[in-house]
Amino acid sequence: MLGQLLGSLPRFSPVSLRSLHCAMKPLVVFVLGGPGAGKGTQCERIVEKYGYTHLSAGDLLRDERKKPDSQFGELIETYIKDGKIVPVDITISLLQRAMQQIMEVNAQKNKFLIDGFPRNDDNLQGWNRTMNGKADVSFVLFFDCDNETCIGRCLERGKSSGRSDDNRESLEKRIQTYLQSTRPIIDQYEQTGKVRKVDASKSVDQVFTEVQEIFDREG
Repeated sequence: MLGQLLGSLPRFSPVSLRSLHCAMKPLVVFVLGGPGAGKGTQCERIVEKYGYTHLSAGDLLRDERKKPDSQFGELIETYIKDGKIVPVDITISLLQRAMQQIMEVNAQKNKFLIDGFPRNDDNLQGWNRTMNGKADVSFVLFFDCDNETCIGRCLERGKSSGRSDDNRESLEKRIQTYLQSTRPIIDQYEQTGKVRKVDASKSVDQVFTEVQEIFDREG
């Protein structure tokens, strides 16, 4: 059943692929950190100052889940509520579609912050398999924050966010998933010198000061 659904996922058409190949290649910064580390808040500031386009893997999945005609809505909802990682083909397909739509409008808008991805080795292998030669990963922006601070922030956010996963039970599951699956990916990138770490336990302004130093240095 899942295989049949994945077979109907939206893909780059050959024409779109040729157009992107002729245009500037997407330059990607992966933004990683635990739930509540402040990734979305900092991405908003990076977009404003440095002209990137922010793509949140989680937001794309949640938006897809809400579509009444989505084939994957129920499946995505189940994974998210259980704190599990959605199958990689679904996530990459949504990221591909978002980048394609933006670059079709303006090929010069080729700098993307991809937040909350890759979240495990399957994500990373799927990205490498699907996007090899089609996008360049500049570096990984890692927001490092202790678990209790992250949970506290998410619980506060949950009072107004309406997100079904902003509750303690789901958060504890998500933290464990992050520690078991995402931290090893960060460690892998660290070995290749691609990780830029920020102390995300500080105030929003203090964190952004560190972020600016990184982006000013990286160019």
